[in-house]
Amino acid sequence: MKNLKTRFGKLKVKENQKTKLVQNVFNDVTKKYDLMNDLMSFGAHRIWKKKFIQSMQIHSNELIIDMGSGTGDIAKNIKEKIPSTSIISVDLNLKMLEFSQKKLAKISKKIFWINSNAETLPFSDNLFDKYIISFCLRNITNIEKALYEAKRILKPGGIFYCLEFSTPRSPIVKILYNLYKSNIIPNIGKYAANNKDAYRYLEESISQFPKQEILSKKLNQIGYTNVSVIDMFNGIVAIHKGFKT
Repeated sequence: MKNLKTRFGKLKVKENQKTKLVQNVFNDVTKKYDLMNDLMSFGAHRIWKKKFIQSMQIHSNELIIDMGSGTGDIAKNIKEKIPSTSIISVDLNLKMLEFSQKKLAKISKKIFWINSNAETLPFSDNLFDKYIISFCLRNITNIEKALYEAKRILKPGGIFYCLEFSTPRSPIVKILYNLYKSNIIPNIGKYAANNKDAYRYLEESISQFPKQEILSKKLNQIGYTNVSVIDMFNGIVAIHKGFKT
């Protein structure tokens, strides 16, 4: 079988190499991940995540998958808002899962942690009310495969939500943002987390991620309906939404 190429930041690598490279990045930054999010976004990631959850209209006793759950911010915010919700927190990175489990120990009732790849999830069809993925989709080796998996495990009427870095709408904002990404973010990583390379990858992965219209088109092609986008901070971050019929 031909080994296809994919992107790891600006580099082209074999598909079977990218997953390991990405996991190495997150292994190295797990303990300082929350601090770095605050520093790099000047705390704005907390606003983005809050608005993301507000956009979901979560109901009591729903079953939600939090894909690429990282250190557990989304699960924490959902449980604090609607305690009866059941959340399956899934991440391929075991260190992140362990960190999240300790972080959420006091509110861990009805949160379950699963170590799995977004491209091949160990769940039956038509299971979840909502599929949530936050600042993770760009790190997946085969994004299209992950989007199909998300649709497979959603119930009919279930909703896909993605919060991800995207493309600013204003040319001026785009220029300033690109300068910030390429010059400031790697240096924050160097001095605050002692890992410039990891945050150079972060900058490159954001730049390589498809803009809003392209991702929306892909969701439509896969079969999601009523696909929509909500831009935040002029499109620096976007919420993508689609329904399974």
